[in-house]
Amino acid sequence: MVFVLVALVVLALLASVHRYVWRRFVGDTTAPGSTLRTVGTVAAFVLPLLSLGAMTSGRIGAPFWLQQVLAWPGFLWLACLMYLTLALLVGEVVRPLLTWVLARRDAARATAGTGTSGTAVDGTLAATTSGTRPRTEELVPAGRSCPSTSADPAPATAPAAEPEAEAVRDTEQAAPAAPAETEPAEADPAAPASATATGLAHPSRRLFVSRVVGGAAAAAGLATVGYGTANVLRGPSVKRITVPLAKLPRAAHGFRIAVVSDIHIGPILGRAHTRRIVDTINSTSPDLVAVVGDLVDGSVADLGSAAEPLAGLRARHGSFFVTGNHEYFSGAEQWVNHVRELGLIPLENARVEMGGFDLAGVNDIAGETEGQGPDFVRALGDRDRGRAAVLLAHQPVVIHDAVEHGVDLQLSGHTHGGQLWPGNYLAELANPTVAGLEQYGDTQLFVSRGAGAWGPPVRVGAPADITVVELASRQA
Repeated sequence: MVFVLVALVVLALLASVHRYVWRRFVGDTTAPGSTLRTVGTVAAFVLPLLSLGAMTSGRIGAPFWLQQVLAWPGFLWLACLMYLTLALLVGEVVRPLLTWVLARRDAARATAGTGTSGTAVDGTLAATTSGTRPRTEELVPAGRSCPSTSADPAPATAPAAEPEAEAVRDTEQAAPAAPAETEPAEADPAAPASATATGLAHPSRRLFVSRVVGGAAAAAGLATVGYGTANVLRGPSVKRITVPLAKLPRAAHGFRIAVVSDIHIGPILGRAHTRRIVDTINSTSPDLVAVVGDLVDGSVADLGSAAEPLAGLRARHGSFFVTGNHEYFSGAEQWVNHVRELGLIPLENARVEMGGFDLAGVNDIAGETEGQGPDFVRALGDRDRGRAAVLLAHQPVVIHDAVEHGVDLQLSGHTHGGQLWPGNYLAELANPTVAGLEQYGDTQLFVSRGAGAWGPPVRVGAPADITVVELASRQA
């Protein structure tokens, strides 16, 4: 019941966000019935369906080829939706400011235009009035005296003058209405004056602002996703840190552990991704390789060949593996057997003695649903606490168990460093450390950002990494 309620809430949230994005990018910027509006509306229905398909196809056992078809567009759209929404929310702040600036500009233009128009009309009226009124002497033929006002009949020219005088009076009465008739009709304040005068159709101020804000938001959101995708596809970078351990003997000073987590081999990141990671690890010439969970997103049948490059890992003291929560979504037992065949050593609540320290590993807490959760007593309970202990555990949240059992250094992953900013703030709510090295009592915790990506193959503000942890002896 709880699962159903959560699913309904998530679907309602996705529907609301898609409605908002459609309104700002399509409804506010296109004309009803236009081709652009039709295309945008169709996309608003198709893209979320692709995303739902990408998220559920693996869980329901869909054919792997279908998972691959859905994964790229479906997961990329989720990243686009996130950053387009964030950009639009910023645009909500910019929108009223831009509208205000345009309104002030247009008011200034209108004021200047009214003054010029009034001067021109007054001048025309004055010219018309002075130039059309007939003078009396112009009505009298040359060389003749002015006719008397007696009973003599009026000159033949008099009747012709009457209509002319009436026309002048009519002109004088009609002239004051001219300025009102020459007022421009209300038009787009952002449009050029010349275009408005010709009667061409232009967007309204609201439409103009919507298109500017929407265009800027689209450019910012899509550019962010493109940048984040490139970060994943070019592979993880190498980081190096030095961790001093009080119990580490001088003989083990400088021991180098290549820590890699969250590779997430799956429908998007396949064999080439694995090969790139193996080559990067081998280039560091580590003493030991630690793969701390979330190796895969899928079954051995679908992804076994994509994981095969792991057989090429080279380290003086071997390569070790512990399960992550995604292994328990993908068949943990089968994957443990498969990585063993590839030459990695699974540490299932187990410990091995290295030169100068103990290396232990515990199962991920997701294994508790299968009776295969972490067992710290089995992994660490009977060890010599005078020796330094390094623990491989996928999730940072088990740090308190590590402190209780006298672990000197815990190596974890799981968080992806947040993967998609501002996801790091959400990751901080669920994990004691999101990325990097921190101290908890006498135990140090290092959390890797991971070498791959889950869901969208996008990383923003959390670059993928492989970290070489160099152990330092305080006795050296």
